[in-house]
Amino acid sequence: MRGKSPKRKMVPDAKYGSATVTKFINYIMRKGKKSIARSILYQSFEDIAEKTKHDPREVFDAAVRNVGPEVEVRSRRVGGANYQIPTPVSPERRQALAFRWILAAAHTRKGQPMWQKLSAELTDAANKVGSAFKKREDVYRMAEANRAFAHFARFNRRK
Repeated sequence: MRGKSPKRKMVPDAKYGSATVTKFINYIMRKGKKSIARSILYQSFEDIAEKTKHDPREVFDAAVRNVGPEVEVRSRRVGGANYQIPTPVSPERRQALAFRWILAAAHTRKGQPMWQKLSAELTDAANKVGSAFKKREDVYRMAEANRAFAHFARFNRRK
């Protein structure tokens, strides 16, 4: 069978009623242990609500919005040389990258349970600081540095 696989509808999360939260739980999940992933996220949301006195969903949405990049660099071979070409990012990929970067930044923090690391990273990302936000800034810097090659993106891709 060829072609793209169909997009599946995400069932909204039972506690927060959000498909985005469900998707993030699926990103946290390891080895099919969804209940553990759910408890990690819910505990971190409770921690966020306790520490920041804000709605944890708003903090989560702000973190995903702040970390998701609008441009990224893609490698492209033109006439024997590889160029890093800045290209716009689709909304689905932007969300996926934000999820991935937030979780990677949370995993690199040491000496705490995962729910504490995740809540700290989410609040940092919502406040535009932290490792995940720094990763986004690095991607922007790369795109800005290679802006001169943006005209290569307009050519049709030949296979």
